[in-house]
Amino acid sequence: MRAALYARVSTEDQANDGFSLVAQMRKMEAYCLAENYEVAGRYIDDGYSGRKTNRPEYQRMMSEIDNWDVIVVLKMDRIHRNSVNFTLMMDQLRKRNKDFASVYDNLDTVNAMGRFVMDIMQRIAQLESEQIGERVKLAMTYKAQNGKGNLGSGHPYGYEYKNGELVVVEDEAHIVRAIFNMYSDGKSLQDICNFLNDAGIESKKGVGWSRQTVSNILHNPIYVGDRVWDGIKLETKTERIVSIEKYKAVNPEYTTS
Repeated sequence: MRAALYARVSTEDQANDGFSLVAQMRKMEAYCLAENYEVAGRYIDDGYSGRKTNRPEYQRMMSEIDNWDVIVVLKMDRIHRNSVNFTLMMDQLRKRNKDFASVYDNLDTVNAMGRFVMDIMQRIAQLESEQIGERVKLAMTYKAQNGKGNLGSGHPYGYEYKNGELVVVEDEAHIVRAIFNMYSDGKSLQDICNFLNDAGIESKKGVGWSRQTVSNILHNPIYVGDRVWDGIKLETKTERIVSIEKYKAVNPEYTTS
């Protein structure tokens, strides 16, 4: 078995010798010697949090997945402190027939017991993730029904947030009106995409226009001042960019509140 040894310390861990990078590597190397694993690579992230995956050595290790058969860590929290990210990593390893071993946790998916324990842990992590999602959905629904303001959505094309309120961006508002006009004149979604891309007009994310992006604009009631979350109309009103008549020409099922 070819082993990828992964070690990490955050800035908070630096003073703790038990988590030092040298100590982690020595103990993992001893583990590999005992298990007859060949060390195929060493990956060390110095000063990075375990709650995110955008760590350079972690990313390099995963990009070199063909070079090893098992990831070895000193403790599970060295590789992830986020249960969702850990579950996603394990799914990726399973699809590529790779294994995972944690020295201190006495866990190695090479054996049947280790795979069983890992499966239970992943199911618990999935349950935790779903419960968090349900709580967030309930809180957002309550806020939509009783509150005002931003519900965490991004900046819609044609608007930007200022002091918690959506205000019109005139340069983008002209493009929104042009999209509605072109569609009302019989242009297809692809025709509109081609026009915008050929004109060098960037979307909100600074990339090319797609039919889905154009469709989202055409069917978003925010452009007539209605803000909707999960089918719930918010009390907060927003300045219109297109007229109700123009919007209803594209969305005949739309009704004003």
